Amino acid sequence: MGKAGLGVWGASVLASALLMGTSAQAEDKVFGWVENAYIEPWGIAVKAKLDSGALTSSLDARDIEMFEKEGEEWVRFRLKLEDQDSGETFSDQIERPLYREQTVRGAGGRDERPVVLMDVCMGDTVYEEQFSLRNREEMNYPLLLGRRTISHLGLLDVRNTFLQEPGCGENAPYVPHDPEDEQS
Repeated sequence: MGKAGLGVWGASVLASALLMGTSAQAEDKVFGWVENAYIEPWGIAVKAKLDSGALTSSLDARDIEMFEKEGEEWVRFRLKLEDQDSGETFSDQIERPLYREQTVRGAGGRDERPVVLMDVCMGDTVYEEQFSLRNREEMNYPLLLGRRTISHLGLLDVRNTFLQEPGCGENAPYVPHDPEDEQS
């Protein structure tokens, strides 16, 4: 076999190896840049923007306050979300342990936001994910899913929307938060 034949053979072996390495990824679900989701355990139907430019997911929260409970830092906040299925407004005060604080830098300076773990149903699976809390009332989407969450979902098709209808019943697969998953 000549040098040209070896080059073609080597390229085809490399291409085959790359394809074999992505065969598991070919089974990943594909999500659009906007999807319907459920905030669990309340089953609140909301529109979620999948944003690969953001690392951490963000949830619309009001009246955010930090407090101490049994020697631990906690966050109390109000969810005020319009349920996309019923049209009714869900408004409830929620308490969660503080997972961490996030510093966000923007044109207006630095902003410290509490981050909590919450469950979200995407497709047919419930994911426990990190959510920074902030008032997103002026935003188009009350729920923004960042790269940490997107990496658990599957693939992102930025050309399409509403590719996976959420449907998480009692026996839905549950993916717990992985504290080692600290992508940059």
